[in-house]
Amino acid sequence: MKKWIYLFIFLALVFGVMYYISFGYYSEGKRGGFVNKLSKKGYVFKTYEGELRIGGMFEGDGTMNAAEWQFSVSPNNTEAIANLEEAIKNGTRVSLTYEEKFFRLPWNGETKYFVTQVDLLVNTRGNFSPLAPTAPEPPAEPLPAPIELDTTTVL
Repeated sequence: MKKWIYLFIFLALVFGVMYYISFGYYSEGKRGGFVNKLSKKGYVFKTYEGELRIGGMFEGDGTMNAAEWQFSVSPNNTEAIANLEEAIKNGTRVSLTYEEKFFRLPWNGETKYFVTQVDLLVNTRGNFSPLAPTAPEPPAEPLPAPIELDTTTVL
């Protein structure tokens, strides 16, 4: 009877560790940039695989090195996929919230980085939105009438 209890405890620990490794993550964070591509891949387990272009630094010769970061998205996360497709269509900058898994498992995608949320960013520099151009606002008060000078008297 004792060996069955020990066997049950051992199997419960093994399954608990396997579950945590499969579905758990050890790091989470955010990355921002422009989405280069998004494609649905996989033979058995279909996932969305994407590439994010992160702005680089200008070198002395005037070129820009942009790093590319690859990520995976679950096909069940329809909101994130719709936001990624919208960002590709409009050329909008995005902020990706991701979880970094312990291992790359076939049902998680081709990378260890698994995107959970996508936020579309709007450029606030210069008080304009790249998605919806706006006309300049008219002045709040009308301009005062010009002052007329009397030029008839001569000294």
